[in-house]
Amino acid sequence: MKLLPNCLLDLHLHLDGSLSPNNVRKLADLQGISIPSDEKELLELLTVGAHCPDLNTYLEKFAFPCRLLQTECGLTAAVSCLLEELAAEGLLYAEIRFAPQKSTDCGLTQMQAAQAAIAGLQGAKIKANLILCCMRGDDNAAENLETVRVAKELLGKGVCAVDLAGAEALFPTEDFSELFAYARKSGVPFTIHAGEAAGAESVETALRFGASRIGHGVRSVESADLLKKLAETGIPLELCPTSNLNTAVYPTLADYPLRTLMNAGVCVTINTDNTTVSATSIRRELALLTEEFNLTDAELKQLCLNAAAASFADTATKIFLREAIESAFSQ
Repeated sequence: MKLLPNCLLDLHLHLDGSLSPNNVRKLADLQGISIPSDEKELLELLTVGAHCPDLNTYLEKFAFPCRLLQTECGLTAAVSCLLEELAAEGLLYAEIRFAPQKSTDCGLTQMQAAQAAIAGLQGAKIKANLILCCMRGDDNAAENLETVRVAKELLGKGVCAVDLAGAEALFPTEDFSELFAYARKSGVPFTIHAGEAAGAESVETALRFGASRIGHGVRSVESADLLKKLAETGIPLELCPTSNLNTAVYPTLADYPLRTLMNAGVCVTINTDNTTVSATSIRRELALLTEEFNLTDAELKQLCLNAAAASFADTATKIFLREAIESAFSQ
């Protein structure tokens, strides 16, 4: 398996769900926030156990790390520290997503939160962009519109797209048509979490809204017509296998429909979702899939190339990524 250190990408990576215990301690010290000194107790706050019943329970793990993302220095350090870890792991490129509206508890505006996160990209050893998350809910329409406005102003300046995250089963994708009509009108690219807690119909809705990619989207296999549409349009899926097992979308990795999607001609990418909440890494995800589905070197290379092509990066960065992957797998 030629998984070289400089050819890995992660397009679906949540900042608040990927704060390692080491970085949590750094952020807490930086901001004077009290956290548990016991390592086991801290891990219990950050990571799901083996018996997480559903997505809603999984989402509870974000409350604690969000406390550390309420100041400019905290946000900047969080992004910077995460990129240091990703570089050490051998990543070539990452798209880090976070919800600026969730970082306003202590007085920051969404613009200030986003700019602070962008500052964390500076000086990184790898290329990266931010995706700003709108949030599913029934009382935050104004906040979601503001997230899109902020993304429009910062597009190409560290921000590359917006997203819709949160409790998919409680707040259906269909409820956010006006939000994404506004994003389309504003010229802001977007991905949408869909086909995770909800079925194939949520992916259909995201496609109708104009999503450039689908966050998760794994339950697209429940509709043959949808698989055909995804293959024909080339809309990529941001698969996050361990996370989907954590949230009980599938009981075991053997049940994961990776081969079904690939055989249908769907463009799939492999991602972590939340490295800390799911206790994983992009290298681990690819290793698990390789073992379970006997992926060949050519298939692994294609998964990396899929991610490069599916990224919201500019043309020059896409060329750089593709050439680096080709070079890494030729050695």
